Amino acid sequence: MRCLVTSSRPYDQEYLNAANNGRHELIFTDVTLNAKTAFVAQGFPAVCPFVDDRLDQEVLHILAKLGTKLLVLRSTGYNHVDIATATQLGMTVMRVREYSPYAVAEFALALMLTLNRKVHKAYNQVREGNLLLDGLLGFDMHGKTIGIIGTGKIGLALARILHGMGCRLLGYDISPNPAAQELGMLYLPLEELLQQSQIVSLHLPLLPETQHLLNAERLALLPKGAMLINTSRGGLIDTAALIGTLKSRHLGAVGLDVYEEEAELYFRDHCDDIICDDTFERLLTFPNVIVTGHQSFFTREALQTIAATTIENLTDYCEGRSNHNIVST
Repeated sequence: MRCLVTSSRPYDQEYLNAANNGRHELIFTDVTLNAKTAFVAQGFPAVCPFVDDRLDQEVLHILAKLGTKLLVLRSTGYNHVDIATATQLGMTVMRVREYSPYAVAEFALALMLTLNRKVHKAYNQVREGNLLLDGLLGFDMHGKTIGIIGTGKIGLALARILHGMGCRLLGYDISPNPAAQELGMLYLPLEELLQQSQIVSLHLPLLPETQHLLNAERLALLPKGAMLINTSRGGLIDTAALIGTLKSRHLGAVGLDVYEEEAELYFRDHCDDIICDDTFERLLTFPNVIVTGHQSFFTREALQTIAATTIENLTDYCEGRSNHNIVST
């Protein structure tokens, strides 16, 4: 099947070509899909987009007119796709239901440890010849209460790591995970979890009901000095409210691998640009905030699984087979 891989990087080409092994005709472009660029899909029955591609109603109508019938996503999340419109247009949408929960869970832990032990600050200080310990004081993770919001595969993987470190685990989810409960996780209403947690880590999909799940009122429930980690989707947090909470010195540290308006920023080199997103730039001014570029998924194992699943989805569609990766309304 002829498939256009958009927003592609060299690693996408490497892993997808290895998984494909000549079965499908893959054409790679670094173009990010939007209403102005959608014409690049002319003649492609399948398009393989990433999370920074915009697949709203307008773009989907353009793609449908150009002959696209299949969207095979290189991601688990699909909040960047108007699924209802795709369905109306007769498009099939398939995703990578899961890849490596360990990749994201381990990165969430990395953010926690870096913020706690000030590793990023120590690195810069030592390179400048400053070997004082002033300003680098952290705390033992052992015995701390950590709230995990969303206890699916990624949340569970993080819970297992933290359980091994001797942390007290709290959980919030619409469906408690028995495997997490076996670790001693106590499920609480969201507000109670926030009030009791010294560290909170988000592991939820972005849906209408989870948009701005952490707003000003809920952020205020966190204990003074608490740490907040988000490796899921930026829209889970009201960024304006987060900045207000940081300015009031209520939060002790924040680690963000995702950002609410990341579509126009992430997966690009802005070294020679002026970033005009004032909210994003404000986040970077806080000394107790680490922002990374949506890299928590980025391991060899995850890329191998993403590529293999993407090719499997293409093959199943071509051969008329349904699978559990199809997204429906």
